[in-house]
Amino acid sequence: MARKRNPNGAGSIWQRKDGRYEARVYVPQPDGTRKRKTVYGGTWDECDAKRQELVLRDRQGIPTPTRSAKLSEWLPYWLEEFVRGDRKKTTYAKYETHVRRYLIPQIGSKRLETLGAADVRRMLSAVTAQASAATAKKSHRVLRSALTAACREELISRNVVKLVPAPRVQARESKPWDLEETTTFLEAARKDPLYAAFVLAVALGLRRGEILGLRWSDIDLERRTLTVRNQIQRVQKELYADSTKNRRTRAIPVPLMCVAPLRWQRLRQAAQRNDAGRAWHDSDYVFTTRTGRTIEPRNLSRSFERITEDAGLRRIRLHDARHGCATLLFAAGVPARVVMEILGHSQIAVTMNIYTRVSDDNRREAMGHMDRLLRRRR
Repeated sequence: MARKRNPNGAGSIWQRKDGRYEARVYVPQPDGTRKRKTVYGGTWDECDAKRQELVLRDRQGIPTPTRSAKLSEWLPYWLEEFVRGDRKKTTYAKYETHVRRYLIPQIGSKRLETLGAADVRRMLSAVTAQASAATAKKSHRVLRSALTAACREELISRNVVKLVPAPRVQARESKPWDLEETTTFLEAARKDPLYAAFVLAVALGLRRGEILGLRWSDIDLERRTLTVRNQIQRVQKELYADSTKNRRTRAIPVPLMCVAPLRWQRLRQAAQRNDAGRAWHDSDYVFTTRTGRTIEPRNLSRSFERITEDAGLRRIRLHDARHGCATLLFAAGVPARVVMEILGHSQIAVTMNIYTRVSDDNRREAMGHMDRLLRRRR
């Protein structure tokens, strides 16, 4: 039985001399033009399935390059079509920086199909020399993700980045404040307008953006609960509200030490609202400027650093207060799973490996237990 002819624009199929089947379809290109794309199959049905997929992509307006695109073409396209709408703005900004500053200058002239493991190794060496091993490791991750997408689109058959190990980076050792240093800081910060924010950072381990993203509707001081729903982030020139880092909402019991500072913050903000009058920007955020607008995340860190210096304490990052919170919770005997939920980690390994530090007192106590156990058996 003769097969039906495909309608105009749907391509055509024929059998080659070698027994395979071949189909050709005009498809849109990333630059807006249309070119003919050829696919092959061992059987007519296999070839027709590939032809129909090309036709479907054409009707959906999805570009299908007829030749291997250069990385300078594919990487920007990947950022716009695969990253911008699917990832957070902060992630897109980081990826775009690595594409623009490192990947395109080093390997942008290479085509997807001709990129080899040696090219990737040279790129990593160049980025390490230009910036650092940590930056090269991140560029490795960005390129691997971009080529994984190219594999899914069947533009290449393998991801060569997976054949090249990422540079080894020595983990940054976190040295948060101990209990005495923490209480010294809180005493020094008591008169600061952002005192309540620093109490939340120390006692609850909230991230900087999560502190600034808190709304009064998220806090119930009578029941002493706080719900972390979003965060404030700045990406380039845009200051905006976003979901939490892992897109999960978490409820945290509020310790008594946080209640009074939050009540004080509410009274202080009410006074600022009265002073500002019509200039007040009503946003329901807990921490705002004198006119009710969102606080710049960097300004919160600047205040933290200023208080630290005035108190004569060793300098740490505001984020290290989050690390210190985890360490103090572990020292108090709080189970790891509970600490993970309080801090909002997606995996318990993050809690155990990154955000905890064993103090000298803990080590001495552990060895004291060993000493007592072994002494009994002598």
